[in-house]
Amino acid sequence: MNKIPFLRKKKVEEKSRKIRANNQDANAAKEFAGNQISTSKYNLLTFLPKNLFEQFRRLANAYFLFLLCLQLIPQISSLAPVTTILPLVFVLSLTAIKDASDDIARHRSDSQVNNRETKTVVGGELVTKKWKDIQVGDMVRLENNEFVTADIVLISTSLDNGLCFIETAELDGETNLKVRQALEETCGLVDHIDELSRFDAEIEYEAPNNNLGRFEGNLMWKGKTLPLKNDHILLRGTRLRNTPWAFGIVCYAGPDTKLMKNSGKAKFKRTKIDHLLNRIILGIFLFLLIMCAIMTICCGFWESFVGFDFSIYLPWETYVSDDQQIGALEISLLVFLSYIIILNTVVPISLYVSVEFIRLLQSKWIDWDMKMYYEPNNVPAQARTTTLNEELGQIEYIFSDKTGTLTQNIMTFNKCSVRGKLYGYVMDEAGNEIQDLEKLRSIEFEEKDDDFEWYDQKLMDAIKGNDPDVYEFFTLLSICHTVMTEVKDGKIVYQAQSPDENALVSASRTFGFAYLGRTQSSITVRLPTKEETYEILHILDFDNDRKRMSVIIKRAGKIMLYCKGADSKIKERLDPSEKNIMAETDEHLNKFATDGLRTLCLAYKELNQSEYARWAEKLAKANTSMEKREEKMNDTYEEIEQNLKLLGATAIEDKLQDGVPQCIERLARAGIKIWVLTGDKVETAYNIGLSCRLLTNDMEIQVIEEDTEDGVEKKLQEVREEMIHKIEQLFGVEIEDRRKRLDWKDWGIDVMKFDQYRKDSASGGKGQRQNGHAAVTTADASPQERELFEGFGLLVTGQALAYALNEKLKMKFLELGTMCKAVVCCRVTP
Repeated sequence: MNKIPFLRKKKVEEKSRKIRANNQDANAAKEFAGNQISTSKYNLLTFLPKNLFEQFRRLANAYFLFLLCLQLIPQISSLAPVTTILPLVFVLSLTAIKDASDDIARHRSDSQVNNRETKTVVGGELVTKKWKDIQVGDMVRLENNEFVTADIVLISTSLDNGLCFIETAELDGETNLKVRQALEETCGLVDHIDELSRFDAEIEYEAPNNNLGRFEGNLMWKGKTLPLKNDHILLRGTRLRNTPWAFGIVCYAGPDTKLMKNSGKAKFKRTKIDHLLNRIILGIFLFLLIMCAIMTICCGFWESFVGFDFSIYLPWETYVSDDQQIGALEISLLVFLSYIIILNTVVPISLYVSVEFIRLLQSKWIDWDMKMYYEPNNVPAQARTTTLNEELGQIEYIFSDKTGTLTQNIMTFNKCSVRGKLYGYVMDEAGNEIQDLEKLRSIEFEEKDDDFEWYDQKLMDAIKGNDPDVYEFFTLLSICHTVMTEVKDGKIVYQAQSPDENALVSASRTFGFAYLGRTQSSITVRLPTKEETYEILHILDFDNDRKRMSVIIKRAGKIMLYCKGADSKIKERLDPSEKNIMAETDEHLNKFATDGLRTLCLAYKELNQSEYARWAEKLAKANTSMEKREEKMNDTYEEIEQNLKLLGATAIEDKLQDGVPQCIERLARAGIKIWVLTGDKVETAYNIGLSCRLLTNDMEIQVIEEDTEDGVEKKLQEVREEMIHKIEQLFGVEIEDRRKRLDWKDWGIDVMKFDQYRKDSASGGKGQRQNGHAAVTTADASPQERELFEGFGLLVTGQALAYALNEKLKMKFLELGTMCKAVVCCRVTP
């Protein structure tokens, strides 16, 4: 009965979800969504009404439908309805065929996905099922290189300690492998089918949501409550890599999975051209109504004063009844409708057909454009839709991340600072830095990556001299991370979730501090003189808010906390006695940033046993809480990460991708403004901006890095006043109403022609610009003032950006941002 749509009970919104593993009956009673998905717009029943509704949103189509209805009234129509039916049906059919073709492709894709096969544990044996038949609570087996069927809680894997590797390219575009891990208590089940089929744990976790980076839940089994987090989950859309097999329990299926929650339903996309055509058609239709109204009025007058005299010979037709004739007023109203029919060709229905053909042809030009062909990978440009082609030429802003988009995302350890001593810079006999290191011979290492080069002998001497600070520095790098090891051809290969970690751990190995592997409770490293295994007590995870990670280990009877993260976060947590060392390290960080290098700070402290025991008890409670778990855990992390001792800083190089400077320069010349997000320091972001030509030395660059709301508000006002002053000084315009929103167009200034203005200035030409009130020549500006023709640039830190985006200040920030050719947001993540 519940399957009848209009009798189905209204679904109650879930606040949390509780399931029983391998218990289909109990889970089915809760009516969780199945694993079948649909990304299409239509089905056989809804195609005709939904597609017609969408098409009749175009005013021309709606107008001709109205016209057709009028033509069906014989008293007012002088044209056969077929004259409107045929072109209307042709236009509607053409668009419907195109929409149906697109949707059939979606149905085929859905069918292919829904009919993929995977193995499940049923009654003590492996049974092959299609994806669409998988239900919440099922135990599934994944094979290497297989896409994950649904969102699953990892139970056991083929690798030691319940580890597995996944590729998340379908979710976030990143191709580097990430690590997931089963609970230590369940990974012992391995692939014993009998034990897995008897696995009867109860799992309580959060309701379906679209947050890809968070999962909170508890697994209750054998009287224990075990906390679940994001590291224990495999999401639909990810792919199992370098792991022969893995078992897991389905927690979200089909439309409830995080992938589908982020996808949403396919939307009807309408371009600016579509909206413009609607406005044009509306204007034409109003013009038609005015013409018909004029003719109707004229007809009424003629019928009243002239036509009346001829009614004896040509009597008015009887429409209402046989014995009642209509008068002049009624005739003029009917004539109004007749004229709408007669003049219907004023509204160009063929315009939409022409636009569709133009779009199709444009998409083919894009496909055939040899200048958009990428020869190294044999990849041509491909227009995946014909709907949005013309939008490409109307792009005004590009928003981009830096890492992996502008840069190669291939990072190498470049320089470092250890307790106030700087390493990585090579000096000549006169004490001057040698800039071209490639002319020097790099230091030979027993084990190093192919692209790693090191030239500074001082660091090698410190390691050979058993410098305790340098030893502690590289020990931290070899321990404080989430990198996993994999043996290939007898050599240990690192699998890191971020290229930064890979670069740091690889460099640590090169200098003699090799990370060898880990279990869920221990980590093994090979130091220059010996191999040691440390007990891992806790890993305090990195996230975008904390901007740091820590690990707590037991080493030679001592409990040590090692921490690495952004310098701003580490600085806040240092012991007051570290003030002088931090000042020296700050100088080194600024030097690294000037060289365009990515920086991290390293710190540590020793914990006493009682302090640690109290803190661990508090963390255990926060770890199993089902309310605000993440906030409680972060508060607990904050307590222990205090009074740290600074070890130093690292500097990593991430080279630009080939062609990025030339690409950005061409986009800027086309008048496209670019906003870039980066987690780097202001100085690093500034220098990278210069190297990729996002910023230029000829730009008037403003920096907003205040850390209070009042400070940001004051700085925004200062920047605005400086912009007004520069505009008035350079272009000779007078801005009378300074409260009015700033806009280049208000003064007749075309930002795309800055380069032309500079050429006019250099040649002494007069190049006049009209601002609506006066013409001003660029030759009147001094050479120093002409530098402003490159426009404005803006750098803003993440903390300042948070204040700038609140309700009070966001419009002020937007005003200044739209006046700039480039905006770089530092210390932020997408």
